[in-house]
Amino acid sequence: MRRTTATLMGLAMTAGVIGVAAQSADATYPGGVGRIAFGMAGPEGNGNLYSVLPNGRGLRRLTDDPFNDLCPAYSPDGRQIAFCSDRTGAFEIWAMNRDGSRQHPVTSLGGYAVFPDYAPDGRRIAFTGDEGTDPNDEISVVNARGAGLQQLTHNTGNSDYPAWSPDGHKIAFTSDRTGIEQVYVMNADGSDPTQVTFDPTTHDQLPDWSPNGRKIAYEDGASPNGRIFVMNANGTGQRQLTTGPGDDFGAAWSPDGRWIAFVRDFGSGNRPVYVMRADGSDQHLLHGVAKQYVPAWQPLTWWH
Repeated sequence: MRRTTATLMGLAMTAGVIGVAAQSADATYPGGVGRIAFGMAGPEGNGNLYSVLPNGRGLRRLTDDPFNDLCPAYSPDGRQIAFCSDRTGAFEIWAMNRDGSRQHPVTSLGGYAVFPDYAPDGRRIAFTGDEGTDPNDEISVVNARGAGLQQLTHNTGNSDYPAWSPDGHKIAFTSDRTGIEQVYVMNADGSDPTQVTFDPTTHDQLPDWSPNGRKIAYEDGASPNGRIFVMNANGTGQRQLTTGPGDDFGAAWSPDGRWIAFVRDFGSGNRPVYVMRADGSDQHLLHGVAKQYVPAWQPLTWWH
């Protein structure tokens, strides 16, 4: 299981890059299909953010610094990217324009803040983190300018990987509050958390809603044998989409609902982003073979 706190903080300090942790695939909102953002480790070992066209062409580097810039999540209009960065000494949520310009901090918790996801109105960002006093991962929400911090979960155990539903009424996430990590859905204010998976294998990185809000893609199974599944939003109709080889995680639905991007980890730094049709067919590399991190699709609205 790619535990959030220990893996993010420990590996960032000891190896200079997030090794087995992935970044949040934001809930993909309906619209035209834009670029795909993802993290990728360079020769110096740290991760930076890139974007590429869905056909794997037109690679653009969005961040260029000696720290870890990861966790991409596009805003619903496709104009902004929220991400996590440890450039201040601790992971915090940052944001920038889609071309990498105007990078600025959103949170300053002092503990850690990772895995951002924009609400459908673009005004709020949900994320995993704490202010350094909670022994567990918690899900909080803040407005896009960094004010109005509100913690949504207060439970024994970890709550991770928030993903807003396209209508903004629900948030999907994972939690190990029952002893094994499962997928949950709660109201956007944190009320009525409802467990939707119950099988004995762990469910880690990470749930993502289909653009019509009817289905959730998620990972089932512990590393190194994680697989991408899809189910109805209430937990019924679970269906396996990937079979390996490699460890599959980090599902991200395309804005048109036809494709799902994910990471496939073969080990030894060979961890590329893959793309497949929403039914699991036509699985193929996105762009090259490298240590890459969970992708996010850019929705395109009419004014682009």
